[in-house]
Amino acid sequence: MTKAELTAFVADKAGITKKAAESAINAFTDGVSTALEKGQSVSLLGFGSFKVAERAEREGRNPRTGEKIKIPAAKVVKFTPGKALKDRVK
Repeated sequence: MTKAELTAFVADKAGITKKAAESAINAFTDGVSTALEKGQSVSLLGFGSFKVAERAEREGRNPRTGEKIKIPAAKVVKFTPGKALKDRVK
């Protein structure tokens, strides 16, 4: 599902215009992004939670040459689905 398809779905489901739905989706994604930038987690009961995790530095290989390289440590976003979402997907 693309952002345009999601916008149309939200607009239809909520009975609002596509412009209002797009504004709501943008506000949601901005809110989640801002919270994650600050190192906070975002939990949506029944849907899941987003959190920032640290990935340690590790050793990898260049697939072309086979040469060993160091992959630097990084912060990554992790999503853990909630029980209700897991049950719907099954």
